[in-house]
This record gives sequence, structure tokens and C-alpha cells, in this order.
Amino acid sequence: MHHEIYYIPTNFTDAGRVMGVFAIRNLVEAVLLTLPVLYLCLAFLPLSLTPKVVVTLFLIVPLGGFGLIGISDDSLTRFLAIWWKWRRHRRRITYRGEVKK
Repeated sequence: MHHEIYYIPTNFTDAGRVMGVFAIRNLVEAVLLTLPVLYLCLAFLPLSLTPKVVVTLFLIVPLGGFGLIGISDDSLTRFLAIWWKWRRHRRRITYRGEVKK
């Protein structure tokens, strides 16, 4: 009886990830979250360049990090879809203090 041995490379989970850490979907969501904020900050903040850059980075870095990490190892859109489906299909349980016999 012949047994074949398959060796799994150590970086097999890096496929489809940016820098081996972030999923491509999360990267796209982070970019889509941060681009409008970047535009609004640079276009409409009535500050000189240095304070404008500081305020923009103060807003974009946490927002981009949130988009990259996601919620519970899911992307934001996947989490929102699951939450919305749960919200629409949940049932309410009410207790009136009565027990049927």
C-alpha cells in the first residue's frame, strides 16, 4: 500500500492577502471608507497645510484601520449583511406571566 505525503508550505495562508495579513476585500473597503473623508478634509477644512494634514490623519488612520481589521475577522460588508439578515429574521419572545396547562 502506497501512502503519498503532501507537504503544506508555511505561507499557504498568505494567498489573497496584502502583506500576508489583510484580506484584499478588507483593503478595498478601507480605501472606500477613507477616500471620501480624505477628500472632504483636504477640500473643506479652513486650515493651513500642516494642521489640515494632522486633522486628516487623525481621522483617516483609525477609520482605515477599522476597515482593514473588520469586525470579528469578517469584512465590514460581510458583517453588515449577516447582521441585517439576523435583524430581519429574528423573532421576539414575550412572557406574560401565564403558563398554559
